[in-house]
Amino acid sequence: MSQPEHVALIHGYLANKFLLAPLARRLRRRGYGTTPWGYWNIQCSLLVHADRFSRELERLDADPTIDTIHVVTHSMGGIVTRAALDRYRPRKLGRLVMLAPPNHGSFVATQAVNTFGRFLRPVTELSTAADSLVNLLPTPQGLDIGVIAAQYDALVSEESTHPDVPHAHVTLPTWHTGLLFSRAAATLVAAFLASGTFDVRQSASAIRQTRTTETVRSKSDTA
Repeated sequence: MSQPEHVALIHGYLANKFLLAPLARRLRRRGYGTTPWGYWNIQCSLLVHADRFSRELERLDADPTIDTIHVVTHSMGGIVTRAALDRYRPRKLGRLVMLAPPNHGSFVATQAVNTFGRFLRPVTELSTAADSLVNLLPTPQGLDIGVIAAQYDALVSEESTHPDVPHAHVTLPTWHTGLLFSRAAATLVAAFLASGTFDVRQSASAIRQTRTTETVRSKSDTA
C-alpha cells in the first residue's frame, strides 16, 4: 500500500512506543502512514539511540512507497532526533513537530545529576548546563519545525522548548505526557505537517478544547 506521506514518531525518556499509539492512530485517520519507533535502554547515552534512529530514517528514505518523511517527537525524542538528523538527513525529509522538547535541558534532570547522573547518562546529557549535550547538539537548519509545549509541564519549562532556529510555537493547557493523548495536539500536529504553520484560529480552538477536556477531567477526579 502506498504511503506517500509518512510520519516517524519517537518517544521520550522512561517511556515506550506504545504511548505513541493514540497520536499515531489519529494521524493515520488523516491519511498518514506511521512508524512509532522506540528504545528500551535508559542508561546509555541518547547518542546510541540517535545512531539507531538515523538508520531507521535511512530505511524509510529508501522505501519507494514513501514520498515524504515527517518526524514527530515527544520530550527526549526531540533531542534524539536532533542528533539523528545530524548523522543522516533523509532526502525525503518533510517537517518536524516536537512535543514538549527539552531543547535547552530539563530542570528536573539538572536537579537529578548528582544523584543519578553517574548511572543514567541521559540525566547528565539533558541538564540545563551550558556544556550539556543537549545544549551543544546542532538543531537542523532549513526545516519547517513546529513546537507544542505543555502549560502544566513538570519536567520541561516552556522557555526550554524553543529551539535556536526559526520555528512555530504553541502552548496547550495540558501536562507533559498529556500531549500524546490530546486530540487538540493531534489536530495541531496534522495541521503543521500539512501546511508548515499553526493556524491562529485552529490553535485558539485547540486551546479551548484542551481546557474544556482538562476541566471535565478535573471535575471527574474530584467527584
